[in-house]
Amino acid sequence: MTPSRPTIYFIRHGETDWNLEGRLQGQKDIPLNDVGRVQAEEAGRKLRTLAPHIEDLAYIASPMTRTRETMEILRQTLGLHPESYKLDDRLVELTFGSWEGMTWKEVRKAEPSLAALREQDKWHYAPPGGGESYAMLVDRIRPFLDDITRDTVVVAHGGVARAFLSLACGVNARQAASLDIWQGRVLVIEGRNHRWV
Repeated sequence: MTPSRPTIYFIRHGETDWNLEGRLQGQKDIPLNDVGRVQAEEAGRKLRTLAPHIEDLAYIASPMTRTRETMEILRQTLGLHPESYKLDDRLVELTFGSWEGMTWKEVRKAEPSLAALREQDKWHYAPPGGGESYAMLVDRIRPFLDDITRDTVVVAHGGVARAFLSLACGVNARQAASLDIWQGRVLVIEGRNHRWV
């Protein structure tokens, strides 16, 4: 029997103005807004109740501004040095290609046939202009998960969380592509199980 993977405490970055407006951020580097900063503090407080030895965990974030800000606020809330964590490019959000900056309503109006194709198979559809599908993201995330050797706090993105749930917990592609990924909460992944706190 293979040993189980260490526990992952996954935190989606806090809210940005683009989240609030329903815009596709992807790899656009949008900072947190005031609500997002409060959510980062909330996630830090929740993490303290979940992990008895917060100082012994590994801390890894996507290199984007919104994830780094979330990690630094979270670590400050925990009483840890805000900038003592690692960045990993594999954790960057999937890109929506030429759709980034648009709302879904705008996408459906501008490119109705392409929007319909994505709705039919969100997991495998890659948006135009160099966009990524969730299936492509999973290929990027798999080696990251394989590299985790101890209990780890990961601050990343909604799409990355869906890839984690598919890979680590066996959530099927159709379901994973449509799951709500909450801000200000902690997704605890233990073995094949997951729960939101």
